[in-house]
Amino acid sequence: MNRKQQGFTILEIMVVLVIIGILAGMIAPNFLDKGEEARIKKAATDIVSLEQAMDMYKLENHRYPTTEQTLSALVEEPTFEPIPKKYPENGYIKRLPKDPWDNDYILVSPGENGKIDIFSVGPDGEADTEDDIGNWNIDEFL
Repeated sequence: MNRKQQGFTILEIMVVLVIIGILAGMIAPNFLDKGEEARIKKAATDIVSLEQAMDMYKLENHRYPTTEQTLSALVEEPTFEPIPKKYPENGYIKRLPKDPWDNDYILVSPGENGKIDIFSVGPDGEADTEDDIGNWNIDEFL
């Protein structure tokens, strides 16, 4: 009886799947960590850009927008006090970015950590936790 082997046995397929699973288990965490690291760096970069736009706002109006006016004061002229003295026709930025976790960046003015605080609530989505990324701790993330 000369039978040629055709295909793989179920045992061989299972062994290959186990090996692939072990390799994926060792490699996947490295890729997932890089993704989270990239999101954190993007949030830090966004905050630096928002802070620069806020500095331009202050330079022209001698004060920062209030917490109540929010960061949207960079896109649209505030309609309640304190009304800015000078406001560019197209605002200070075109649009407000969302943080990498799809939350709004937050402005606290006057700030608790500086003249103004601009921050992302980070991956957990909750303010005042250790994963907050703000202009006061930005150097840790860049």
